[in-house]
Amino acid sequence: MASLSNVALEQDLKDALGEAVNAFSDANPKSKSEDEKAASSMPGGNTRTVLFYPPFPLTIERGEDQYVWDIDDHKYTNFVGEFGAGLFGHSNKKIMDAITRAVSDGTVLGGPNRYERILAAELVSRFPSVDKIRFTNSGTEANLMAMMTARVVTGRDKIMVFEGGYHGGVFMFAHGGSPINAPFDYVMAPFNNTERTVELINENAADLSCVVIEPMQGAGGMITADKEFLQALRDVTAKHDIILIFDEVVTSRLSGGGLQKILGITPDMTTMGKYIGGGATFGAFGGREDIMMRYDPRSKDPIGHAGTFNNNVITHAAGSTAMTQIYTPEKADSFNAWGDAFRDRLNAVIAKHSLPMTVTGMGSIMQVHCCEGPLHDEHDSERDNKLKGELLYYDMLARGHRMTWRNSMLLCLPMTDENLDAYVADFDDILGLRGHLLAAE
Repeated sequence: MASLSNVALEQDLKDALGEAVNAFSDANPKSKSEDEKAASSMPGGNTRTVLFYPPFPLTIERGEDQYVWDIDDHKYTNFVGEFGAGLFGHSNKKIMDAITRAVSDGTVLGGPNRYERILAAELVSRFPSVDKIRFTNSGTEANLMAMMTARVVTGRDKIMVFEGGYHGGVFMFAHGGSPINAPFDYVMAPFNNTERTVELINENAADLSCVVIEPMQGAGGMITADKEFLQALRDVTAKHDIILIFDEVVTSRLSGGGLQKILGITPDMTTMGKYIGGGATFGAFGGREDIMMRYDPRSKDPIGHAGTFNNNVITHAAGSTAMTQIYTPEKADSFNAWGDAFRDRLNAVIAKHSLPMTVTGMGSIMQVHCCEGPLHDEHDSERDNKLKGELLYYDMLARGHRMTWRNSMLLCLPMTDENLDAYVADFDDILGLRGHLLAAE
């Protein structure tokens, strides 16, 4: 039974959160009105669930570099990073010029364009697992194509996924999965549990087409997979000729060649998305030559791969510019080292205040958790105190720092040392002011 003091502290926490929510609502009457109007034509007032939070999400009016403004004219440093797609900020001149040039030459051309070859060659040169690559319109579609490819190539049907995993809108595996998941025959394995996962692979080897894993779970809490765990997956899948797929839709930005290059572990296939399109709609799947050449129309019994916008000229003009001229391998390495230092500073602030909190992630990707670390899987992440997290969200938002609703942050290239210094200072101040509430059990 909770002590009277803990009950009182929890009530204080709820009261403080209520005050913060009311202040947010009072400060954003135009966003509130816009949300109410939007709800008349869209269920819940939007068309992308992750962007909703109570009592209503801010409606964003415009963005420039690392900043956004809402329709009530509040300015925020945008740590949301469009969940990974906003790496280049909101107004990179080189990318905008590339899009303008592409549009001026005409869109929906109905044939190969000069940009897709440049982008494909750049990605093949960077990622150890990618001998050949094909483009899609989203990370969800890329993962769907990779899984279907594995099923065709192996002649097997089952797909191994992991608790807490997220591979797109029809591949959500937190808390047992989603009712709208694509209806494949899944084998659910425990993330970061080597012994049990290897056991499940051995048990299902005759029917298992592929193992699909994020080398760092994104929606699951920015929780990294242990290198030993991933190496065990590499070894056991190779033993049984099961295709190992790394979903690097989010993590591909962590080095010039993704997290697989950092780890020194090469999967059979890799999926990508988010930032690689330079802010435009993008997805891709690639892998070993013998797998991907099944899509060569000149080959015997080729697999067809349809998609009107697979080679969208706007995306590939933006993406080829972004990846060859801006986010070079050298820039990726220095940028993520900068992100590591920022995360270390935040954890140092938490330690200074002796609070049960931790910041997980790697490089330029991180998440603040209101529970003690380390976190190894979604079950550890479930210890995260949601009330504390919401209070932190509103407190930081009120000071001009916009995170995702789950308090994750994905840094963007236009950000400066001053932006991060300001965040650290306000984070430190809030932890001092709210310490008694954030320390409550």
